[in-house]
Amino acid sequence: MKDEPVSKNLFVLLDSAFIRKEPFGLVLIIAPWNYPVNLTLVPLVGALAAGNCVVLKPSELSKGTEKVLAEVLPQYLDQGCFAVVLGGPQETRQLLEHKFDYIFFTGNPRVGRIVMAAAAKHLTPVTLELGGKNPCYVDDDCDPQTVANRVALFRYFNGGQTCVAPDYVLCSPDTQERLLPALQTAITRFYGEDPQSSPSLGRIISEKHFQRLRGLLGCGRVAIGGQSDESERYIAPTVLVDVRETEPVMQEEIFGPILPIVNVRSLDEAIDFINRREKPLALYAFSNSNRVVTQILDRTSSGIFGGNQGFLHLILPSLPLGGVGNSGMGRYHGKFSFDTFSHHRAVLLSPSGLEKLNELQYPPYTDLRQQLIGWALGSHGCTLL
Repeated sequence: MKDEPVSKNLFVLLDSAFIRKEPFGLVLIIAPWNYPVNLTLVPLVGALAAGNCVVLKPSELSKGTEKVLAEVLPQYLDQGCFAVVLGGPQETRQLLEHKFDYIFFTGNPRVGRIVMAAAAKHLTPVTLELGGKNPCYVDDDCDPQTVANRVALFRYFNGGQTCVAPDYVLCSPDTQERLLPALQTAITRFYGEDPQSSPSLGRIISEKHFQRLRGLLGCGRVAIGGQSDESERYIAPTVLVDVRETEPVMQEEIFGPILPIVNVRSLDEAIDFINRREKPLALYAFSNSNRVVTQILDRTSSGIFGGNQGFLHLILPSLPLGGVGNSGMGRYHGKFSFDTFSHHRAVLLSPSGLEKLNELQYPPYTDLRQQLIGWALGSHGCTLL
């Protein structure tokens, strides 16, 4: 939180130049349901650490956690600096009618547009942590079981309800044939012969989301899994093949334990496929060749990138989380959270005397004076001239 000194040139050598981090003021945090503790408290900590007051809106879908947060937080935090607002979409819309100094929203792009439009009425800055279709390229040169273990872990973790989960696999038909039995082995190893009885596999958050996901099971052809149980809101870990790009499973973020595989003939075709779609929140590449992974990193854009790894970057506070384009704007985690919720104020303090030193900047600008000004500004001369 200390003032951050910055470099100076000869023009202001005797002045004090620094960046001061100030709170924005009143922050609205709209949290999602899929990780209702983490995705509520992590931005809250950043906002409070930066000195803001916070209006916190947990998701109404995670009813148990919403209730606990409303009851427990006042026992640990000064109620003069935060408030928890309960309710559904109507209450959220009412909140957005008011003027806030900053809005932090985690959710999907559709609601993100609503939040941004409401913020625009008051010229309120926003951070939008959105989702999207996260590609996962699997190269022919790979160990299929290693890839399957890592992809299955991060696709089916939390019932697939993770914004940075791999949303679909791009690979050649030959790699698909090697990957399918490896995925089946990984699923059985993780969740047993009967995944429905596994305590390690989550359930779908609501009836509405369950019905949406069950509809997606009709896309392509089910190669692994495909079972469902409405009474438990259970969807089996599923892999789909023969999927067409125009089908619903490839048009919307899945947010469930369903993994489509789309065939491509080459690395270039995979990169073209990725680049003609909206920029994803996360992009993953698996290959034994560092050249292949580096090519995908260099020739694509995404909020985050994982080479031969899933979303373990989330455990590193030294790396930011944030999208780009349709997958969001802004970033947080660790110190990035503090910076997001801070106004970085540029400050230059000059002594009231020493006027003789300032005469160089006053007209008339003779050739000599212009040369001296350029010398004093150094490499930053274009900023002024």
